[in-house]
Amino acid sequence: MRLILLGPPGAGKGTQAERLVNDFKITQLSTGDMLRAAVAAKTPVGLKAKEIMERGELVSDEIVCAIISDRIDEPDCANGFILDGFPRTIAQAEALTELLAVKNLELDGVVEIRVDEGILLSRIEKRALETVGGPRADDNADALKKRLEVYNAQTAPLIDFYGKSGQLKTVDGMQDIEAVAASIKEVLSK
Repeated sequence: MRLILLGPPGAGKGTQAERLVNDFKITQLSTGDMLRAAVAAKTPVGLKAKEIMERGELVSDEIVCAIISDRIDEPDCANGFILDGFPRTIAQAEALTELLAVKNLELDGVVEIRVDEGILLSRIEKRALETVGGPRADDNADALKKRLEVYNAQTAPLIDFYGKSGQLKTVDGMQDIEAVAASIKEVLSK
């Protein structure tokens, strides 16, 4: 099973991704983790990424796609994967579509966890209080507002992009964690 989870910051994508990894025995692929691993392994793509990151610049979509391409060829992805943090833009989604086509792979689904953004602040505050070792640096109202602005400008358009392709499945993210998990399993079984 090959999946993308969409939803604004605080929607519960990480929590649900962990459950899907366990339930479907697939691998969660975080672009940040993959970049760091490629740099550490000194792969050709990793070395390019390292140069760019050392200059304080963002790694290009081309390099991120190359890292994803290499990563999904690894044995632990044979049963499938969940992309975490990618794609974030229409250009990245188009690049991913081309990448998968070259490998004769398709996405099994794009799951949008739809939430009321007005309620996200209380979720983030709760998460900050419950996080072992202290809250994440971005678990506060100002950071959430900025993250939501970026999400709405860059990533939310993917909802229409994948909706038009027929791959989008939407679940109500305002339910409790168990109900959201059950809803995701239900839409994936269709």
